Amino acid sequence: MAASIVESGEDAFRKIFKFYKRRNPPPDFTDVIDFSKDVLSNKIVPAKLDPAAVSDVEAAKVGLKPVIDWRAFGLQGYPGFIFISNPFLLGSRPFWVRQCLKTYPQKPNVCNLDMHMPPSDTQDIWGKSIHALSCPPSGKREQKSLLERLRWVTLGYHYNWDSKTYCAKNYTPFPTDLHLLSFQITAACGFPGFNAEAGILNYYRSDSSLGIHVDESELDHSRPLLSFSFGQSAIFLLGGTCRQDPPTAMYMHNGDVMVMSGQSRLLYHAVPRIVPAPQGHTILEMEGCSLASSLQDNTVVERMSKQDWEVCSKYMQTSRVNVTVRQVLGPGQSFPETPLIKPRTDAGQLAGYHNEPADRESERMRKSRSCDSVDTEE
Repeated sequence: MAASIVESGEDAFRKIFKFYKRRNPPPDFTDVIDFSKDVLSNKIVPAKLDPAAVSDVEAAKVGLKPVIDWRAFGLQGYPGFIFISNPFLLGSRPFWVRQCLKTYPQKPNVCNLDMHMPPSDTQDIWGKSIHALSCPPSGKREQKSLLERLRWVTLGYHYNWDSKTYCAKNYTPFPTDLHLLSFQITAACGFPGFNAEAGILNYYRSDSSLGIHVDESELDHSRPLLSFSFGQSAIFLLGGTCRQDPPTAMYMHNGDVMVMSGQSRLLYHAVPRIVPAPQGHTILEMEGCSLASSLQDNTVVERMSKQDWEVCSKYMQTSRVNVTVRQVLGPGQSFPETPLIKPRTDAGQLAGYHNEPADRESERMRKSRSCDSVDTEE
């Protein structure tokens, strides 16, 4: 259905992006690939993993199933693209959600709120949001908590949204647990020795979208880019090397992981729409209480307090968090003394994370940068 709206010579990606972003009438999702359904086709092929690269103990340490049990796929025409359908052990996803909401936004990491507020006000986003997210709705229009106003967080080498570059000086230690998770997944996908050096977390509300862009600011493109999805589902579009290439639409559900390597590393992609997670993909409250039986003594995945889980659960009922992890430098590489400013992929357009204009706070936040070369076309 979506492909039929594109004519030769048009900006095919933009057309399909607007098709899936459309609210009235709602789009037809018939052509959207759902990797959670065990169906192989001419388009979907099994992806080859290396179970010997990651032991079951190493996998469980970061909350992952044994690699032999992962359901991994590729797409015809997209060499280097790997989609892993929720490889997480039952009960481990809530820990990673808590890290994204409570731990990673803490200083010295950087977030979009720092552009509008003094550092003292963004020091403890979680602590200042607990009350608002713990109380039942009063029916009155209430001011959003800081956590609900969070749009992006950067880790490790902090991305400069204006120059579209990283630099050696703008760096804070990358989270050890997220590095270990990324290291195990990339090893299983045939990329041993991956060094997680930069991360971007995007926080989506139900009316959010992420525009058409290419992740090209890292100095070494031979290393893969990882994408983790938690919470509500999303429509993800993966295109080609130019915007005239029509993209393929797929669902990203809670716990899904994408690895973009090789030729797929520099392809256009976007998230035009957040959709309610289907039954079986949502973060159920019972999952937060099922962790104890699967934990090892040396695991990095910790049990959550009841209060932490209640806040995470309420937030995720209407939200999605996406984590992208990148290796910025290759072996022996260093940053140039004078960083090159990368031109915008689409000249004259704002880079940023945007929501529906009806939300005034979201309209202001759309001016905040959130990924490389983002197209914010309506």
